[in-house]
Amino acid sequence: MMIGRRILILQKRSFSSVRLFLWPYTSQAPNPNPNPNPNPSPAQASASFRSAGSQSSGILHFNVPYIAVNRSFFSSHAVAELPVGGIVDVPLAQTGEGIAECELLKWFVQEGDQIEEFQPICEVQSDKATIEITSRYKGKVAQILYFPGDIVKVGETLLKIVVEEVQVSTHVSENPTPTQEGLKNIKPCDSELTKNDICGVLSTPAVRNLAKQHGVDLNDVKGTGKDGRILKEDVLQYAFQKGSIKDPSASLTSASRRQFLGGEEDHPHPSDEVLWSYEDKTVLLRGFQRTMVKSMSMAAKVPHFHYVDEINCDALVELKSSFQNTNSDPDVKHTFLPTLIKSLSMALSKHPLMNSCFNDELLEVILKGSHNIGIAMATPSGLVVPNIKNVQSLSILEITKELSRLQQLALDNKLNPVDICGGTITLSNIGAIGGKFGSPLLNLPEVSIIAIGRIQKVPQFADDGNIYPASIMTVNIGADHRVLDGATVARFCGEWKQFIEKPELLMLHMK
Repeated sequence: MMIGRRILILQKRSFSSVRLFLWPYTSQAPNPNPNPNPNPSPAQASASFRSAGSQSSGILHFNVPYIAVNRSFFSSHAVAELPVGGIVDVPLAQTGEGIAECELLKWFVQEGDQIEEFQPICEVQSDKATIEITSRYKGKVAQILYFPGDIVKVGETLLKIVVEEVQVSTHVSENPTPTQEGLKNIKPCDSELTKNDICGVLSTPAVRNLAKQHGVDLNDVKGTGKDGRILKEDVLQYAFQKGSIKDPSASLTSASRRQFLGGEEDHPHPSDEVLWSYEDKTVLLRGFQRTMVKSMSMAAKVPHFHYVDEINCDALVELKSSFQNTNSDPDVKHTFLPTLIKSLSMALSKHPLMNSCFNDELLEVILKGSHNIGIAMATPSGLVVPNIKNVQSLSILEITKELSRLQQLALDNKLNPVDICGGTITLSNIGAIGGKFGSPLLNLPEVSIIAIGRIQKVPQFADDGNIYPASIMTVNIGADHRVLDGATVARFCGEWKQFIEKPELLMLHMK
């Protein structure tokens, strides 16, 4: 660490024969050279150290300013106790490679709350996953700067925390030299925290949003809540006095209804003062929907072709029934999809070009060794494609459990970046929603994607002309025509079809 390196350098130069034991001067170790200025400014704050067994000439002074800098790293080794009092800005940290911004989903804290170190403070969603942001400090929330649904760029301040106690800081600056920007980020602990320093008022994000809607300056509103906290009633009453609204009670009911609906637009009843509105509404795409715009725009530029076939699933239906009848685990629900995924992996082993990625800049095709099969899932947050890793090494039961885990995480909007990244081929089960088949677009840089429709009973003709019922599933394989041709896709589909229609072949070739 920086302090340690400076001490060692000085030790080699001036005290090469003396072993140094260093500690900061605290209440337990009185300072032999007290600072005449009891309230140093941030630029003047320093820590003094001395060597054990040395005289006053052995006193070493180091100027270690207590400020925050933009570029920093964290060390698991504790350093001297540094007073980190004042108001601290908590920015949105880098959540992943290439992530420039995130959508704020919800807050776990409110203004005025006491929080602990590493306590979750909010939840954000990037293009790849949903992430919880934790606090690096222990203190009191002074101001929340963003509302749920806002887009926050990496590095922007999420909230401000009042840190009053002396904390053991594991934050080591790469450059301890005081900077104007660093002095702005943290105020000295002995400075007076005025009303403006602690953000003027205590209020929740919902109250500030309501004040913004009615053009109310919260600094002019007298709060009636605990510790002077401004409530919604206070804002509406002030707006009524200004003439911005006619009836504060009606506005409060409307505001409460919107909060109950999670901020969504509610549908007023005919008895409400506000009548039905048929005006156009602009909706800003967020989260996974923004990702879909980018990925599908790129996929539309790739030359596609589609191969369509029908697969007899009578044997698959019987196999699923057998799994269900012998199932002793109530947490496992058997469906058609795990068997389809395993049989797809078996076919990929014989046709590795289908399980590849294309680099259009280098004109290279990368044949993937692992079968990381992505499953397209429709969630309340949008379309997401997590993938099951190394399907070639998993049993059907293991695939069933992993699929259930990913589906639950997707519904809860809790997927990790690891669950989403690294796919090699995508399977879209549109039949679970409805429809016979679809024409899917590639999930780049993958070179193939498969859409399967619902299994339905249809009449079929036997070789002797007799009609019999059959469970038929339609599949549509979308392929990158820069890498794959029709013959390759047709042979692959024929191999996959065999494993589905004759599961005994799947058992025979399974490793």
